[in-house]
Amino acid sequence: MEHSLLVWLLPTLALVVGVAIGFLIARLVPNAAPSSTQRQLDDVQERFDSYQNEVVTHFNSTATLVKKLTQSYQEVQDHLAEGANRLALDEQTRQRLLASLHADASVAPRERLTPPRNQEPPRDYAPKAPNAPGMLDEHYGLKK
Repeated sequence: MEHSLLVWLLPTLALVVGVAIGFLIARLVPNAAPSSTQRQLDDVQERFDSYQNEVVTHFNSTATLVKKLTQSYQEVQDHLAEGANRLALDEQTRQRLLASLHADASVAPRERLTPPRNQEPPRDYAPKAPNAPGMLDEHYGLKK
């Protein structure tokens, strides 16, 4: 009986001592394992913040470029209108040039196409005269 008690007591005692030593090591060195995880988390957060700043900068510069493009387009339109006024030979030509120049700004709605009044469906056969032979007749297309 003493021998079986010793067999159970020694492993149990070793387990308790091992848990106590592990607990003490974990308390004395708390920054060993979480340090690498915290560094990784900080690195990911820093990259994310950098990415957000790049996105904001990108859209700000895009907005600025679109604004410049709009201004350049307006300047080209003004230049063409001035050229049409100055260089057109007669009033009719000047009016046509100005109308074509500003056609994009005031696009008039297009007229809708009206369907034909006769709504007869297409035929899948050739029409024939009332007393003429049909296409399946053996004498069709033969000259007498």
